Amino acid sequence: MSKKKQPKLKENTPAPYSTPAQPPQSPQDALLKRVFVGSLLLMALLSSLLSLGTGINGDDEYQVDYSEKLVSYYLTMGQDTSALYIEKGNMHYYGGFFDLATGLANHALGFDKFDPAYHHVRHLFNAWMGITAILFMGLLAYLIGGWRAAVLGIWLMYLSPRFFGHAQMNPKDIPFAAGFAMSLYFMVRLFRSLPSPHWKTVLGLAAGIGLALSTRAGGLLLFGYLGLFAGLDFLFRYGWKGLGSHTGLVGKYALWCGVGAAGGYALAVLFWPAALADPLGHPLAALTEFSKLGVKIRLLFEGENVMSDQAAWYYPIAWIVRTVPLYILIGTLGSLLLLPAILKQYDRTAVLLLWFATVFPLAYIIYKDSILHDGWRHLMFIYPSLVVLASLFFVSLESRLSARKNLQYGFYGALALLLLEPAQFIARNPHLSYVYFNPVSGGLKAAFGEYETDYWGIGVKQGLDWLEAEGILQEGSPDTLTLASTFFYPLAWQAKGRFGDAVKVKYVRFNSRYSEDWDYGIFPSRFIRGAHLRSGNWPTSKAVHTVKVNGVPIVAIEKNETRAAFLGQEAVKAGNWAEAIQQFSREVEAHADNEVAWIGLSNAYINTQQYQQALDAANAALKAAPDVESGILYQGLAYLNLGQAGPALEAFDHATRVNDEYYVAYYYKGLIHQQQQRYREAYENAQKAIDSSPRFKPAYQLAAQALQALGDTQNAQRYLDAASRI
Repeated sequence: MSKKKQPKLKENTPAPYSTPAQPPQSPQDALLKRVFVGSLLLMALLSSLLSLGTGINGDDEYQVDYSEKLVSYYLTMGQDTSALYIEKGNMHYYGGFFDLATGLANHALGFDKFDPAYHHVRHLFNAWMGITAILFMGLLAYLIGGWRAAVLGIWLMYLSPRFFGHAQMNPKDIPFAAGFAMSLYFMVRLFRSLPSPHWKTVLGLAAGIGLALSTRAGGLLLFGYLGLFAGLDFLFRYGWKGLGSHTGLVGKYALWCGVGAAGGYALAVLFWPAALADPLGHPLAALTEFSKLGVKIRLLFEGENVMSDQAAWYYPIAWIVRTVPLYILIGTLGSLLLLPAILKQYDRTAVLLLWFATVFPLAYIIYKDSILHDGWRHLMFIYPSLVVLASLFFVSLESRLSARKNLQYGFYGALALLLLEPAQFIARNPHLSYVYFNPVSGGLKAAFGEYETDYWGIGVKQGLDWLEAEGILQEGSPDTLTLASTFFYPLAWQAKGRFGDAVKVKYVRFNSRYSEDWDYGIFPSRFIRGAHLRSGNWPTSKAVHTVKVNGVPIVAIEKNETRAAFLGQEAVKAGNWAEAIQQFSREVEAHADNEVAWIGLSNAYINTQQYQQALDAANAALKAAPDVESGILYQGLAYLNLGQAGPALEAFDHATRVNDEYYVAYYYKGLIHQQQQRYREAYENAQKAIDSSPRFKPAYQLAAQALQALGDTQNAQRYLDAASRI
């Protein structure tokens, strides 16, 4: 009987790991565990309180709309299908866990989206998701490196200003990071306990995968991680020969991994209406959509304003290196240098999983040339694994220095100083810590005008707070104050919720901000060209208050006292050029750095054949705001009308370098080439204008003329036919 049982016992008894599978023991473990729990409770309390004072992000417009549609879908038992396809924002490609949970909570509490408490609920939930990510990152560090690594890891992560700031108001990337951290933790636990894992481990894995996938389709990556590292774990235990000699164990590995993966998938689909309608096809379609991130926006990177699909391949690397704390950079590099020793000291399957979970997404995005924007927030899910690697390095280094107390104390001091710098940044800027840049990059001061800072308009709230503190905005005021901003949704929902009918909100583009009449404008640095920011002319002389982070301007509040620029714009619309000149001149006399007024003045001078004055006004606009597109355009037009084709062509070239989709500048370049009988170049620029603006009729006509001059009458007629249809 024993002979019959022996093969079964042998097959089901895992061979011992060649590296430790359990965290190292320490006499201080009981104390460290209490510190771990106490720290998390303190973090949860602080984050919850701070989240209530944090502004609304610019993407909440789409999230809130999705939340309401999700609530309606589930409360009507699927009869309201509006959540299945949402054109604006493509929110149906996102899982609905966060927005459904917060939506139901707000519905139960009776809060609507204009009530400040509505967003407080969302921000509280966001903060708890951030703590969830830290919790499971810490538990993962414990599984591998013990309680010292766990305690260090949670503080390394909590005191990371970028993560700290996003954890207060980012309902996409933070829950996604929490799902990944949770999944990685339970994967390691699963591998440790195979072939007979506890049901709680499998359930935890399913919950982690479900949380990630019910946030973003990128959670499908976890299925690949699970299969790959389950296989690697098996090979580490039994070798290649084990595939033949332990077939029963292979089946159990596959079974339990499959149960965890299937459970996670099913859980995610339950919170995702579009996936409920198409459980297999829709998540895959969503993954395809997000791997290319089809939404293109203009972003500021390395001082240049470029479209997000034209950013350098190293865009995410540059952002990560510049914005994570120094201790993460040191810890990551150290972990790499000590990788052979760390693999021997700790569970190698777990360590390799951490490296793969950190490096693979970054490498894949670079390989696929995926579109990214807003820094590296789309990659925030790799941060928990990165932090664990850093904590393992520091704990390993500490143990190596244990025999030399002076060096060990020096290590403690250096680490404390490294932690102090980002901690101070958070303490000084608790609601805007997500704009942090580390000292190696020169800090936020060096980043100003080179990289995006408040790209989500979070600082709009601080602008509103100042207006209220100054008594300019008051609830129940009989006078209605008109506010304008480039961030309409954060301003409108926060202003209306706090001040009701006492405020009216308008959306304006910064470069045409006086096309509307308003009393005060709240303008974050987002959407302002880098050259303008670096010129020192922003905030402008019309600013009455500036929201700053460590002395760097993030948001400017402008007061529109004379309204001369607006009246000038109204005169332009009416074709009253004399009035336009009078109003714009009055504005620039008071505010010589108002580039919009100078541009309007240049336009008015061109339309009254005062071309030298138009050139002077355009040059003044470019002095106030270098690289402003309209200023360059009117500069070129002034030169062109003065008969100076060479400088005009240089100006239009400049305009297309600033904005490679500036169709009007391409058109005028082509027009000059046409006049110079450079017909091929005339045609090429006309085509570029058409590519950038297919409804711009003059470009078709110019292309046809150029082709006729080249003798290509057949294609010339095609362009004329196309022009006639516009």
